[in-house]
Amino acid sequence: QVQLVESGGGLVQAGGSLRLSCAASGRTFSRYDMGWFRQAPGKEREFVASISWSGRTTYYADSVKGRFTISRDNAKNTVYLQMNSLQPEDTAVYYCAAKLAVGSSWVEPDYWGQGTQVTVSS
Repeated sequence: QVQLVESGGGLVQAGGSLRLSCAASGRTFSRYDMGWFRQAPGKEREFVASISWSGRTTYYADSVKGRFTISRDNAKNTVYLQMNSLQPEDTAVYYCAAKLAVGSSWVEPDYWGQGTQVTVSS
């Protein structure tokens, strides 16, 4: 069992930055690929970024590429999402997710966090 707890959300003006953190419980954090998703009001949850168990491979949604950076610290069981040049359209609840590096898919991650609100004002 893995529990994920996000933090770092808040209210920021357009052009500003926020850093989200996701702390994972358990001793098997390094077996999991980690990802960030978001859900805006009235919209479906969408993929934002992911990072492999080793940290060597990352993927980003086109909408955040060049602005957001995902990273992880396996010694601290934590994954981060650095968000720069935030825009009002980035407003959403941001969720951390985990999937086993082998045998699981981002279509249906193994674990979800509870989410953290990010609001970007214009």
